[in-house]
Amino acid sequence: MNICPKCGLPKIACTCETIAKGEQRIRVRTVKRKFGKLTTLIEGIDKKSVNIRNIAKKLKHEFVCGGTVKDDTIELQGDHKSKAKEKLVKLGFSANMIEVT
Repeated sequence: MNICPKCGLPKIACTCETIAKGEQRIRVRTVKRKFGKLTTLIEGIDKKSVNIRNIAKKLKHEFVCGGTVKDDTIELQGDHKSKAKEKLVKLGFSANMIEVT
């Protein structure tokens, strides 16, 4: 049985990631890249307390787009900032801590 080093609970009952999601200050914005392509950047997710690769995978699947994780930032191909906040809230992040610019 695996024990969480932070809270001491079994991994199945661990709530560390859920608590960490509520405390994240996230910023969602778009930038124009080479050849006029838009990219959505989701910044501010702490990869030490939340599995950022899993979040990126779920967002790419939801928005049917490509993307990657670079330096604590999720990059999604295309303009998804209007839908990103709603999906992040469904994934457990606090709505008032997500800023869309």
